[in-house]
Amino acid sequence: MSAQPAPEPQTSPAITPSPGSAPGDLTPETMAPPLDALPWAQAREVAYQTGRAAALSPVPASLHECDGATLAADLSPLTDLPAFPTSTVDGWAVRGAAPWRVVGQVLAGAVATPLNDKGTCVGIATGAMVPAGADAIVRIEESTVDGDTVTGTPRAEREWREPGDEAHRGDVLLPAGTPVTPAVMGLAASCGVDELWIRPRPTAAMLVFGDELLTSGPPDAGRVRDSLGPQVPAWLRRLGVAPSDPPVIGPIEDTLDAHIAAIRDALATGVDLIVTTGGTMHGPVDHLHPALAALGVRYAVDTVEVRPGFPMLLATLPNAKGGRTLFAGLPGNPQSAIVALVSLVTPALAGLTGRALPPLHTIRLAAPIGGRGGFTHLALVRRDEAGDGRPLAHIASSMLRGLAQAAGFAVVAPETNANVGDVVPLVPLPLFAGEAP
Repeated sequence: MSAQPAPEPQTSPAITPSPGSAPGDLTPETMAPPLDALPWAQAREVAYQTGRAAALSPVPASLHECDGATLAADLSPLTDLPAFPTSTVDGWAVRGAAPWRVVGQVLAGAVATPLNDKGTCVGIATGAMVPAGADAIVRIEESTVDGDTVTGTPRAEREWREPGDEAHRGDVLLPAGTPVTPAVMGLAASCGVDELWIRPRPTAAMLVFGDELLTSGPPDAGRVRDSLGPQVPAWLRRLGVAPSDPPVIGPIEDTLDAHIAAIRDALATGVDLIVTTGGTMHGPVDHLHPALAALGVRYAVDTVEVRPGFPMLLATLPNAKGGRTLFAGLPGNPQSAIVALVSLVTPALAGLTGRALPPLHTIRLAAPIGGRGGFTHLALVRRDEAGDGRPLAHIASSMLRGLAQAAGFAVVAPETNANVGDVVPLVPLPLFAGEAP
């Protein structure tokens, strides 16, 4: 199997420091200017194409190692399914008219001896091979046995599966790009496949920036608790990323040198994706952009016309393998960070693993949602008893109370308001089955 090359994303040239400047001299003023903010829908597509350009290389893996990965080649059976005529009931495989003389038995896993004579039958188990020459199968509960003689009436419908009833050898059962679930693993086994070509679950490193952050205890003395370190790795796992050890690195000191060192160390681990929180603006202690410039950044998205979450970014950085590693910069405000996650990281991971761009859902609104002028508004909603979307309270960028009750974000287009009864796009939160409120 050969992997098809992914299209190149629409990215900007690498941002580099001004001639003669050293990493420690980098400031926003010495960097090339950032890209213009992209409309939200366009940024989502660019993120997907950026992930596709960095798509993970296909590898072979045993079925037990494939859960959560993505098919890198079409899944086809190595034989017809079923491979031989297979009984769907327990009963008697008969030839000719009743009564039938019992001449044997065939169980699942055995090769059936042909029925050559009319008026004969063999006992047959569900899943067993139907003998050549059989005209019908009489169900055990619809038959009468007297010594070695069987009588009964076969049903009009066929009581066995013919070869190829489910699929023929070489049929495409599932295309490349299909997520590997337990059912896919079972289907592959039924096809006679021992290993699959997959794009494996991606790996990620998460870096948290901010001297103001605490990692334990209550907020106090001007410092706040880091709420993104505990949750972002869990969101990433729900998006198919393999668990990492440690799950979080940081908080990292608010200096340029510390930012550069932390990102460089993460690159050296060979992860497929680096995610950071904080520092995406250009304030006095926002060192992310200068650090990326020092490391050879190539921006794909640098700010998005969305509220909340405007200062988000997606880029690539050169790695030791000669390729480029995906880099996602999430804002420091908690809800803004999750907006960035579902807007940029979710589609980028889909591209990275060879999956399709996740489609948006829709939801009917049970209450109005105001627009945000020229920005797309991603508004937290829960589903009410009727399944409609109801906006949540406590939805400021710094708040998480609304997020903890939400099913996802209703999308309100720029320069519009959404009214009661409107059906709008919904960006679902990446929740496991049974977790959605």
